[in-house]
Amino acid sequence: MTSTPRHATLGGRHADVLDALGGDIAAARLAAGEVLTVEGICARYAVSRSVAREAVRVLEAMGMLAARRRVGITVQPRTGWSVFDPRLIRWRLDHGDRAEQLLSLSELRRGVEPAAAALAAARADAEQCRALAGAVSDMQVHARTGDLEPYLRADQTFHRVLLEASGNEMFAALVDVVAEVLSGRTQHGMMPARPNPEAVALHDDVARAVRLGDVALAQVAMTSIIDEAADALAAGR
Repeated sequence: MTSTPRHATLGGRHADVLDALGGDIAAARLAAGEVLTVEGICARYAVSRSVAREAVRVLEAMGMLAARRRVGITVQPRTGWSVFDPRLIRWRLDHGDRAEQLLSLSELRRGVEPAAAALAAARADAEQCRALAGAVSDMQVHARTGDLEPYLRADQTFHRVLLEASGNEMFAALVDVVAEVLSGRTQHGMMPARPNPEAVALHDDVARAVRLGDVALAQVAMTSIIDEAADALAAGR
């Protein structure tokens, strides 16, 4: 599973309205229990009925809205939201309870990625080992120059390959979630001007451990990566 582009499934105007309406719900500007209408959405976001309906359809699939005849379109409580949807993660980081979302994501990563690294050390093939090493090399180059966008892409590649190399389809299904977390850290100015050399070195440790089949080292080094990222995020809130 590869990272999904931000607006891969919708056209430009549809995507803009989806982001705006989803962001308003994530930020509680539209509170749970509030009843909307297609006409009201059209007026609020200056869009056509077809665009409004498409945004509602997507948000209904995400558990954020429920459309019922003779009732209207009701904003749903967050307990029913599709919390693993990368779009919702981005909206919560952009508009909503960023601190709580970052904590939840850090806890998720701590529970998943060290185990994935251990499995990768036992299961990764030669091509995946080369991909991990290549991603680390790119991270090293861009960390030295302070080019954060290409550094982010290399970092996302590293974590995607690692999750896929675990050989566990449940872990691999979290690729987009982790990619959105990494992107959010960069987009919200929570990365230093030059990435932490210690973090880059830890990625190298994981790649080497996977290549050597060192399960214990892979797990320990990945745990250290998650802890470093969590500390940096906490400091940057």
